Amino acid sequence: MKTLAELTLQEREAIIQRFHARVDRAIAASPPTKTWVRRALRRGGAGRCPVRLKRLSLDVILRHGDALADLFCQYPDDAVGVPAYEMNIGHQPGDGPARINPIQVLTEGACWLDEWGTGWSHAVGGIGAITISHPLHDWSQLDAYLAGRMPDPLAPGRMDGARPALLMHGQTRYFAGMTHLALFERLHCLRGMQNTFQDFHLYPAEVDRLLGALTDYLLEIIRQWGQLDGVDGWFLTDDWGTQAALMISPRMWRKFFAARYRRICDEAHRWDLDVIFHSCGNVTAIIGDLIDAGVDVLDPLQPEAMDLTRVAREFGGKIAFCGGISDQEIVTFTPSQVKDHVHRTIDTLGKAFGNAYLVAPSNTLPPEVPIENLQALFEACHDQ
Repeated sequence: MKTLAELTLQEREAIIQRFHARVDRAIAASPPTKTWVRRALRRGGAGRCPVRLKRLSLDVILRHGDALADLFCQYPDDAVGVPAYEMNIGHQPGDGPARINPIQVLTEGACWLDEWGTGWSHAVGGIGAITISHPLHDWSQLDAYLAGRMPDPLAPGRMDGARPALLMHGQTRYFAGMTHLALFERLHCLRGMQNTFQDFHLYPAEVDRLLGALTDYLLEIIRQWGQLDGVDGWFLTDDWGTQAALMISPRMWRKFFAARYRRICDEAHRWDLDVIFHSCGNVTAIIGDLIDAGVDVLDPLQPEAMDLTRVAREFGGKIAFCGGISDQEIVTFTPSQVKDHVHRTIDTLGKAFGNAYLVAPSNTLPPEVPIENLQALFEACHDQ
């Protein structure tokens, strides 16, 4: 059997395409779950916690291939989350310049510019990409960027990438449309992380103006998701936590972001979409604020960074939960430890609150996870 490094691009594409096709067929052939999952995540009660395990790096698909697909076929997900395009590439119109191949750049060494003008890099053997350049080097460029470089949320075909999955699963599965890099993440993609932290203090008016434009962009994106038949929720990402605390003070977070998240949630609710807010790290200090803003589901609840017992005690019943299953410990656990971890997490986050918990990994599963541990993960999540 070839190693990942020995696979050609065409072989990698074939493996990934076959994996997704098999998993999609299995979901489509399984009993509908949409109604009861939606009720569970709206804290209306359910017989068990819903499950979504398809949170995968391309590398884990390439490593385990058909064996991993077999698990998804035996234990189909109850919910589906689909972006319209790859988050660190963006929308690629059919009549635009040469298209970036996501599988190629995210499994090889590569550098590229995304739709927003941010430069990205992926290293061979790495999981995910990192930013390496930023289009707003100086605030004097802001007028020109907003007028001529910022993407058009209404660009023709922007949502086309999600339509096949929506057509296949939108009537039978809880379906979340996904928009990555929302406000804070997009801000530091445009300015760079160090500049962004300084900007909050040195250039608050400019930050406020750019965040206003980004909020307006997201409101249009929400409306487009809302107009698609079958979409139940809107999943957005803004990573706010380190392993220990927020990256900025709660006071500053509230100054720049609280009201904007409230506008975003209000718009999603106007389209009857649940808001699923993904924020890595320890975000305990702002969970109450997110609830006040209207967030319906909090993700990913990383157990290495947060005290999940405390989170459940303070906020259970006020918000639904998603994630919680360690993507780090599952690599080194024994299969028995994996099952114990899953059952404890379900007890903590789900059972006491009417099963308002979407059981999921707390981040993308890495390729180092042994197949035996994946087997244990699937069995435990579906054995409640």
